[in-house]
Amino acid sequence: MALYRDDAVVLRTWKLGEADRIVNLHTLGHGKVRAVAKGVRRTRSKFGARLEPACHVAVQLYRGRGDLDTVTQVETINRFTGLRADPTRFAQASAMLEAVDVLAPEAGGDPDRHVMLVRALATLDRLDTHLVLAGFFLKLLALEGVQPELESCVACGGGEPFEAIDVAGGGVLCHSCRHGRPISADALEMLRQILGGRLSEVLRRSADDAAEEVTSVATAAIEAHLERRLRSVTVLDRA
Repeated sequence: MALYRDDAVVLRTWKLGEADRIVNLHTLGHGKVRAVAKGVRRTRSKFGARLEPACHVAVQLYRGRGDLDTVTQVETINRFTGLRADPTRFAQASAMLEAVDVLAPEAGGDPDRHVMLVRALATLDRLDTHLVLAGFFLKLLALEGVQPELESCVACGGGEPFEAIDVAGGGVLCHSCRHGRPISADALEMLRQILGGRLSEVLRRSADDAAEEVTSVATAAIEAHLERRLRSVTVLDRA
């Protein structure tokens, strides 16, 4: 039983009793942490508004004997007010949080994923493009070691030209093996740029058919890996 401090992103919250709230946090040094924030739903709570999804905060927690730690202090690092003012961008941020909530380990450090999430939220806060979400999904798959194969046909091992991509099967397909969804040469190049460390170049592109294609492929790939649909993506589909 001890106090500890960490930087965290609030992934998810839900009500507990009349005044408390349970929060899922993704922390820099302790991975995913589930904690109870006591009294935060009262109007006089000092830090209730700081523990909303997509807030980047500095927290102090008390580690007890059970499954839930207790939040004792919270200071805001960044509320990402730009994305909060835009329902579409907030839905994209929510999709990022949902994916991390599913994939992050329950214990132990997870600094690479944490830094990736904070940077993605900060980029989405200043840029209005679906390619931020696409880039995050693809980088998350790369961190998991399951990024799509883009250099050889996943069915026969052959080379270009590639005409389709099968996200469940793991990557691109040649003319002879093609099935799944068609993929254009422009979209394939964008996927390679994102996974090759050139995401900043991709984010400078204007919205076009290839950008829509890349977003669709990235979303399908992360959902195939998670083996579930992301609730926040369903919201985006209806927007």
